[in-house]
Amino acid sequence: MEMIKPIKNEQDYDLVLKKMETVFHAKPNTAEGDLLEVLSMLLHEYEQKHYKIEALTPIEALKYEMEEQGLTQNSLAQRFGMSKSSISEILNGKKQMSVRFLKYLHNNLGIPANVLLG
Repeated sequence: MEMIKPIKNEQDYDLVLKKMETVFHAKPNTAEGDLLEVLSMLLHEYEQKHYKIEALTPIEALKYEMEEQGLTQNSLAQRFGMSKSSISEILNGKKQMSVRFLKYLHNNLGIPANVLLG
């Protein structure tokens, strides 16, 4: 049986990624499945320390979704029934998002509620 050790550096990280590729489609409750689970935990722990992804702010999430969905300030204003200047003020952090607007962003643009409320 192969010895499993902690990931201490990028070289170890790359080795674990390569090993994980070889057992990626392993079935649960098998030796390979157990190995996959342990390697996943090691990777997760290392990535949390070295590659932590910060959560988006509500404004960043809105800007991202606008770009992804090809929305302009004008088109968003029209869809929501607001003025373009109000959308601009929201995007620049000068105006708070109303609860009604937050619900719209969640229901119509698919932005997760925990991001909008975070």
